[in-house]
Amino acid sequence: MKTTRVDHVGSLLRPESLKQAFRSYAAGGITDEALRQAQDDAIRAVIAAQEAHGLPVVTDGEYRRLNWQVSFSEVAGWDLWSGSWKKLLLNPGDKAAHETPLHKGDDAVLSFRVPATSLLKLVRNFPLEEFGFLKGTTKTFTKITLMGPDRVAQMCDIEGSRAYYAGADAFLADVIEIQRRMVRELVDAGCDYVQIDEPSYTGYVDPATLERMRARGEDPMNNLRRAVDADNAVIAGLDGRASFGLHVCRGNRASMWHREGKYDVIAEFLFGGLKYDRLLLEYDTERAGGFEPLQFVPRGVMVVLGLITTKTGRVETVDELRRRIDDAARFVALDQLALSPQCGFASGIGGNLLSADEQWRKLDVMMETARRVWG
Repeated sequence: MKTTRVDHVGSLLRPESLKQAFRSYAAGGITDEALRQAQDDAIRAVIAAQEAHGLPVVTDGEYRRLNWQVSFSEVAGWDLWSGSWKKLLLNPGDKAAHETPLHKGDDAVLSFRVPATSLLKLVRNFPLEEFGFLKGTTKTFTKITLMGPDRVAQMCDIEGSRAYYAGADAFLADVIEIQRRMVRELVDAGCDYVQIDEPSYTGYVDPATLERMRARGEDPMNNLRRAVDADNAVIAGLDGRASFGLHVCRGNRASMWHREGKYDVIAEFLFGGLKYDRLLLEYDTERAGGFEPLQFVPRGVMVVLGLITTKTGRVETVDELRRRIDDAARFVALDQLALSPQCGFASGIGGNLLSADEQWRKLDVMMETARRVWG
C-alpha cells in the first residue's frame, strides 16, 4: 500500500436521494431501518463507481455521516451533536449561504467548544460498523477515516470540563485510549488502511488560531508536541498490520477554507515526528506555501500531494499536475510521492460546490497523471 500512487481523502459527494433520506430522518419522516437502507444502496453505488474508475483504494464516501467528525460521535461524556452544533450539521444546504467558492469561512466552527459531561467512554465504534459493510461490499483495498485526537482536544471546553478533567492532558489521554481501541478493532477486523484526519495541525501556523491559543494561556509549540505524540499513540503497536495515513488540511466546508499558513515553521518537527506511512498534504493553493518543507519527510514515508482541488469544478490538466509533481520532486524523491485531491469532496453532507461529474473527471485526471508519471 505504501507505494500506491493515487489516493483520495475519503468523502465523496452524496447523491440527492441520500441527502433527502437524511432530511426525512431528521424530520421524523422515515425510520432507522429506512435510513440505513438508503445509506446501503448509496454506498454500494459509490463503491462500484470507484472501482469502475480504477481507484486502487475505496471508501464508503463517508455516506453514513452528516459530517466527517461523526467518527467520534458515539462517545459518552462529550455530546458534539447537541444544540446549535447539531443544527449546523443537520443543514445539508449550508453551502447556499456561501455562494463564492474559496470563501474564508468564519471561525464559528473552529472556535466551537464542547464541555465534557462525564468521563469519556466509547459507546459504539462507529467506524468499525462502517467498515463491516464496506468489507462485505468490495474486494478492493479499503480505507476508513477517523477524526484525530488533537482535533477532538481542540474542540473541548476544558474550563467547562473541570468537574471531570483536571486539564487538557487528562482529557486528551482518554481520547487517545478510545481512539487506540477504535483503530485496533478496525485493524483486527481486517481494515487495510486507516486515515487520521488532523486539520488541527494547520492551526499551529494560522495567525488567528495561534492568537486564540495564546489568549487561553496555551503554548502553541507545547500543543504541537502533544498533538504529534497523541497521533503516534493512536497507532502504536500496529505497525505492519495495516497502512496508516495522516491528512492535514485548512478547512473544507461548503468549498470554504478556514486556516492559512505555510508548513515551513512546523515541517521539520511535524514531518519528522509523525510515525505514519503516508502524509496526505493539502497543496492546491498558495495558502500551503512551497514544496521546500518536504525535505524534512523521512525516507520511507509517502507524501501524498493534494494538488487537485475539491473546492471548485475546474478540472485540472495532466500537464499542470505533472509540472507540480516535478517541482515537489526537487525536495523529496519522486518514488516517495503520490497524488490525490487536497481534501474530501464532501466533508459535510451538503458537499462542495462542484458536480458529481466534475468530481469523477478530477479523479480520472488523477489516475491518468499517475500512469504518466510513475507508469
